[in-house]
Amino acid sequence: MARLAALARTVAAAVQPGMTVGLGTGSTADAVIRELGRRVRDGLALRGVPTSRRTAKLARELGIRLVSLEEVDRIDLGIDGADEIDPALNATKGRGGALLHEKLVALACADYVLVAAAEKLVPRLGSRLPLPVEVVPFGWQHTAARLERLGIRPALRPEPDHPSGPFHSDGGHVILDCDIGPLAEPEALATGIKAVAGVVDHGLFLGIAHRAYIAETDGSVREIARPTTPGR
Repeated sequence: MARLAALARTVAAAVQPGMTVGLGTGSTADAVIRELGRRVRDGLALRGVPTSRRTAKLARELGIRLVSLEEVDRIDLGIDGADEIDPALNATKGRGGALLHEKLVALACADYVLVAAAEKLVPRLGSRLPLPVEVVPFGWQHTAARLERLGIRPALRPEPDHPSGPFHSDGGHVILDCDIGPLAEPEALATGIKAVAGVVDHGLFLGIAHRAYIAETDGSVREIARPTTPGR
């Protein structure tokens, strides 16, 4: 897709020689990784920290040198897609099932950038898709019942290739896709979900992204900076 290629070129241009780069998971992140691979073949030196086995496999195939999160003190630039982005650059993520590793990498980034098509922009998180919540497999039904008490409706994500069994993340956990509806106060829900026993993490990425690059329908790419809070 031309607009995805334009987005990938714009974002990859922000990567400077010698950087350690967080490599996200998903189709949009894949496009950026492919562009970075092209630049590596042209001589760009960088290190990538992958957020999933899928991403690691693609990066290796493209000749990108990889290091683990444990091997670095910080990541210069993180690049990842999003399922929804609100006006404050809060996001929901996790449709690819890598939300825990994506969040751990994101929090280690000095500069964290979201990349997405304009269709992912929403007035409120929860407007487009269910919220993924990663939970331990043991007693997941009880964890789901506790989440329901928060007023959300969780459903166990099936394994695409084996629908009779649950999807498992790279961390060995299962995913509950939760119908949350448009959120007026995402911070309150994030706190409530994280406090539920059995929950590992959720796909609400709040106050983490510094910028977003958006592919518009006309093929142009727009950069959005996170709004500043008055008095800070």
